[in-house]
Amino acid sequence: MDIVILAVVIAVVVLGALGGLIIGSRRKKQLPPPPPAAPDITAPPAEPHVGDEAETPRDEPRRTIEEVDLPDGSTGVAVEEPPVVEEPPPIEIEVPEPTAGRLIRLRARLSRSQTALGKGLLTLLSREHLDEDTWEEIEDTLLTADVGVQPTQELVEGLRERVKVLGTRTPDELRGLLREELLKLVGTDMDRVVKTEPETSKPGIVMVVGVNGTGKTTTTGKLARVLVADGRSVVLGAADTFRAAAADQLQTWGERVGAYTVRGPEAGDPASVAFDAVKEGKEMGSDVVLIDTAGRLHTKTGLMDELGKVKRVVEKHAPLDEVLLVLDATTGQNGLVQARVFAEVVDITGIVLTKLDGTAKGGIVIAVQRELGVPVKLVGLGEGADDLAPFEPEAFVDALIGD
Repeated sequence: MDIVILAVVIAVVVLGALGGLIIGSRRKKQLPPPPPAAPDITAPPAEPHVGDEAETPRDEPRRTIEEVDLPDGSTGVAVEEPPVVEEPPPIEIEVPEPTAGRLIRLRARLSRSQTALGKGLLTLLSREHLDEDTWEEIEDTLLTADVGVQPTQELVEGLRERVKVLGTRTPDELRGLLREELLKLVGTDMDRVVKTEPETSKPGIVMVVGVNGTGKTTTTGKLARVLVADGRSVVLGAADTFRAAAADQLQTWGERVGAYTVRGPEAGDPASVAFDAVKEGKEMGSDVVLIDTAGRLHTKTGLMDELGKVKRVVEKHAPLDEVLLVLDATTGQNGLVQARVFAEVVDITGIVLTKLDGTAKGGIVIAVQRELGVPVKLVGLGEGADDLAPFEPEAFVDALIGD
């Protein structure tokens, strides 16, 4: 019986072992083959970053902070100074020559070019017999000097009457006689003061007009010097926006005497610049605002209308105190044609005669005053900055007839 039990146990053990072997072999057949092992690949060297050394660092001896020699402060550290930018030197403010007696001081310059009229008349009047031919020569001399037809007739009639009464004539008597008659024509009772002091409030507003080439912008700058010399503060309005560099030219004149210049873009609206100049003059509390307008050809209707617009826009601030017409004294009778047209567009209150020391003939002073009915207030006698002078009839006539 024991043998039977032992045999059964052995059989069970054998059967279990055989079953395990069968199951293990089946599992081995179902599993996929393992993946092949990855080959060993040598990685490329890493690229250096910004600031890294291009080559492989080498072992170098290193020092501790205790071994490093630090500066003790006795040796100065050189600090590089920033470059110094040189500023342009400030514009030196000039002191204009006093206006009182300017024309008298410039009398010699005026007389050199004007004595032909005075000396010619004195020579003719000194003749022993003054017949009709002589009086005709006197008329021709006056007409050639741009005195004008009507003033010439008046002067000749006056001289004839005075010579007839005087009888004998010494050179001094003739000079005195001619001086008196010329002063009557030039006029000693006309108000020749440039109006720059308004009755109500500052500033006085002066507009300068004229044809291109008469020296209008230069005259405006010189007039600023005349006013500054008299202790007035001035603002300049560069309303001549059509002529290249006109604003720069006027600003240069202003900077030389400390006058502020208001300007606009080139080819801009001149009326706008004039308006801003008056506004700026009020805000600054200036005494006078001088407005330089664009030179106009008196034959161009549209341009003359633009000048009228400037005048109307300025008068929105305050009425104009002066409108000065600049005339080239060398143009003679042609200048009178220009004067007539300007007088129709704007109310001319005064005349500035430039280039009176050149080939100009002194009679233009008489003719233009008679034509417009307004006085010559300023005369230009040269290219110098202070060669613009208030017109003084006595000094002018004395220069005409000479000593």
